[in-house]
Amino acid sequence: MADLAQIGVTGLAVMGRNLARNFARHGYRVAVHNRSHAKTQSLIDDHGAEGAFVPSESMRNFVASLERPRRVVIMVKAGAATDAVIDELVGLLDEGDIVIDAGNAHFPDTRRREAALKEKGLHFVGTGVSGGEEGALNGPSIMPGGSKESYRTLGPMLEDISAKVNGDPCCVHVGADGAGHFVKMVHNGIEYADMQLIAEAYDLIRQGTGKSAAEIAEIFKTWNSGDLESFLIEITAEVLGHVDAKTGSAFVDIVLDQAEQKGTGRWTVQNALDLGVPITGIAEATFARALSGSVPQREAARPVLPAHAAEWNVEDPDAFIEDVRLALYASKVVAYSQGFDQIAAASEEFDWDIDRGAMARIWRGGCIIRARFLDRITEAYERHPELALLLADEYFAGAVSNSLAAWRRVVVSAAQHGVPTPAFSSSLAYYDGVRAERLPAALIQGQRDFFGAHTYRRVDGEGTFHTEWSLDRSESPA
Repeated sequence: MADLAQIGVTGLAVMGRNLARNFARHGYRVAVHNRSHAKTQSLIDDHGAEGAFVPSESMRNFVASLERPRRVVIMVKAGAATDAVIDELVGLLDEGDIVIDAGNAHFPDTRRREAALKEKGLHFVGTGVSGGEEGALNGPSIMPGGSKESYRTLGPMLEDISAKVNGDPCCVHVGADGAGHFVKMVHNGIEYADMQLIAEAYDLIRQGTGKSAAEIAEIFKTWNSGDLESFLIEITAEVLGHVDAKTGSAFVDIVLDQAEQKGTGRWTVQNALDLGVPITGIAEATFARALSGSVPQREAARPVLPAHAAEWNVEDPDAFIEDVRLALYASKVVAYSQGFDQIAAASEEFDWDIDRGAMARIWRGGCIIRARFLDRITEAYERHPELALLLADEYFAGAVSNSLAAWRRVVVSAAQHGVPTPAFSSSLAYYDGVRAERLPAALIQGQRDFFGAHTYRRVDGEGTFHTEWSLDRSESPA
């Protein structure tokens, strides 16, 4: 029937509402539904002229208004709410229909749901969507998982509404079952690191030079015209330049210094521990948010913990600011390198066959971490698809090498002056660790063998060994 909708969206809070409008603006007939019909009616009243919408009050009518195979986008709160909507939908759908979860679901939940719906002959597509409210409306970066078969039907529509960079859609099939939501999770983890690094750069410049928030806003605007060009640098300049209407003070000075989080950063760190992948920049950024919210501990520390820090005396502010810029760039490269390592490890663990170059390509537009240097990352994986370490690519090795002296000066200066820079410092420590000829882990292996007979390997032969520490200290093959 000609009046059937080509795609449906259930859950019409801001993200779902804007995604539905995006589909309609691209010429699709869109079925819309919300548990509270008032939100459905509000969408029609406010934006009905933007395209063809088919509103429904009940889930049954919503499903009946869709052409086969039905394509249903769920945009509700992750967790139990998503499961409840899926349970309601499943009894109304037919074999071959496609359920798309476009929320920030935890990828193990997506894998569970995909397996359960497959048994019923349904496709479940866990889909990462990045770009916030504006992206959902005007073109996000879209990271769909699920089966290749479902992507053949759904993919062209998602590519159509996604952001475009040089005509290329910021959407690609990521991999099976939970791959899409996994990549979105790591994207958010990198976002945590990026934001923390930017905040540390701001703090260093303000404390080191005494410049005002408005003056630092101008610095970030300048940075946004160079290698650091990115959405986050752009909005940082906007935030720092904003004046609070109530007090006339810089907006950043009247905001409580306690950063919140919705959980994707924690998920990223937890998964990295499971995979054994060091994502130190992301982890420290996540812990920095947790520390900012540790109010009782911070209140207990302030009156009793001395700084014994040197007084700031930056003789050449411009040189200092340039050092911070270079340290920021190098640390950002580390965060992305670690994130792509995590994607590679999960791809192998879950047999997803994720193309890391394609991930960098679809993050160039629409998403929160979109940045100029994602082009460089795409090029790196095009040169070396099996690149073991992004930092080792010739471009990034050179860029970080050029930043190294400044990076060390910034970290040393921060420590001497009592300014916490967990993301800058841990990123430099990772860089030094991954490039080191030999690490003190040899001693740790000796300790583990001493107290737990955990064995060790030698540099001069194959096999594993154990030393009889409590007896004659003879060595034997394990």
